[in-house]
Amino acid sequence: MGAEQAGPFRRPTPQEVAAAAGRGLADVIGPGLRVLFCGFNPGLYSAAVGLPFARKGSRFWPALHGGSFTDRELHPWEHDELLRHGLGITSLSNRATARADELTSAELVAGVTGLEVKAQRYRPRWVAILGVTAYRIAFVRPRAGLGPQPDWLGPARLWVLPNPSGLNAHFPLPALTAAFGKLRQEIDG
Repeated sequence: MGAEQAGPFRRPTPQEVAAAAGRGLADVIGPGLRVLFCGFNPGLYSAAVGLPFARKGSRFWPALHGGSFTDRELHPWEHDELLRHGLGITSLSNRATARADELTSAELVAGVTGLEVKAQRYRPRWVAILGVTAYRIAFVRPRAGLGPQPDWLGPARLWVLPNPSGLNAHFPLPALTAAFGKLRQEIDG
């Protein structure tokens, strides 16, 4: 069976996905963003195709649209459109893994330094961490919850959203969308 097309990129083979372990992704970032979304790290599929949240069925894109950040559901390859909406994507660790729990606590804590450098350089209004577990570990806030946080990264306020991974069964898509919508409401205040 040949590789299927999945948008403007060829669907990677299982061998290509496995070979993506440890690879990184380029950030989708620019100056003056409204929100810089920050995940744990790239998944293997995303690293294999070179695009964030690239797996078919990713809940990031529908939650972004459902939370009123975009006027339609964007696709992973629409970097320019994402940036036109004042939105960007980065990760605490740029090491692709099959599961986020393959990252060490030290990697997540070290990722805060890189994230702070990006916040100082690009000056987003908000940095939204995608996953309360990542935030708790990386920022050493073991009791942190979802929503706005007391921490700042340079000029950027911090907000914690649920992890959009399909493995996060605690947040079905409607709840995930509502959480994204709360951040949007705060921004538009």
